[in-house]
Amino acid sequence: MSIQLRVNPEFLQHPAYLLSLFLIASTLMIWRLERLSEGGVEGTVLGNLVMPYLSGLGNLLFVFVILRTGQSGAEVMINCLVNNATNLTLLLGLPALIWGLSLAPRGKAKKARQQAELHRLALLLTLLAIFFFGGITWALGRDGTLDFGDGLALIGLFFLWQLFHVYEVLKENVRSSGKFNPWMLVELLLLAIGGYGLYFSISGLVDWLSGIETGLISRENMGLLTGLLMALPNALLSFFYGSRGEADVVYSAQAGDAHVCIPLCVGLYAIIHPLPLPPEFTPAILMIAGVAAFHVISLALFRRLHRFSGLLLIGLYGAFLYWSA
Repeated sequence: MSIQLRVNPEFLQHPAYLLSLFLIASTLMIWRLERLSEGGVEGTVLGNLVMPYLSGLGNLLFVFVILRTGQSGAEVMINCLVNNATNLTLLLGLPALIWGLSLAPRGKAKKARQQAELHRLALLLTLLAIFFFGGITWALGRDGTLDFGDGLALIGLFFLWQLFHVYEVLKENVRSSGKFNPWMLVELLLLAIGGYGLYFSISGLVDWLSGIETGLISRENMGLLTGLLMALPNALLSFFYGSRGEADVVYSAQAGDAHVCIPLCVGLYAIIHPLPLPPEFTPAILMIAGVAAFHVISLALFRRLHRFSGLLLIGLYGAFLYWSA
């Protein structure tokens, strides 16, 4: 006597199941990310080098899905703009409003003060990079399209920026005499499982949206809706580390994910197909640059994001969504 388990194929394509799978896969990856943190990867290195690839994996997979389905590259740009705007306003404003985001030293010891100052300087550099990448993208797209050469330049800029963080990791590894941990292979396997779950769910949700012609939840708002969806892993990171008072990780994770979207995601699409810039590009990139400037000023002058500032950012995000919808 044999028992056979059958799963209804329609259930596997139901939007509720796909959304649940997306959240479960994202949580799995963040859980293993915390394990990496406990293993010695910490602070702004964790936020700048590790977390952006995990929290931004959905955006990267979205590029692949859009290419596979033959849809417009403008959806990729809108997806990235919405994601970046959400990261720098709502997902920094809410933790600031609830717990406050302070980069003040966690102690009076000299080493603690030095570490806090190094983290603050690294975050200022990371936020300033948003100006650089956004400005370069705007300059390359002044003709209304990003082509192969533009995409190649954007990808090159991204990996040049990442080499700086790789150098920091290797330098810290030499200082601490760190050695390769074989269990890292298990971590990579779990991350791969989570990555496949993300791909399956994103692909299914894009196919589902593509079948809806009109309305708020339809293919007309593909970039907006997927940009909000891809911000959910960042929201989990923001609230988890914000509740623990690790403001440096909260900040660097959101800014680092912005770098994955612009320039990496748009660059990857542009080297395969020309990417037409949507009308929303210029005002949205100017808003993102302005918010990044606000964060730079807050960290440079006050070493924190005050609760009232968090409230302002949340209000700005509401205005952004109203304008985008």
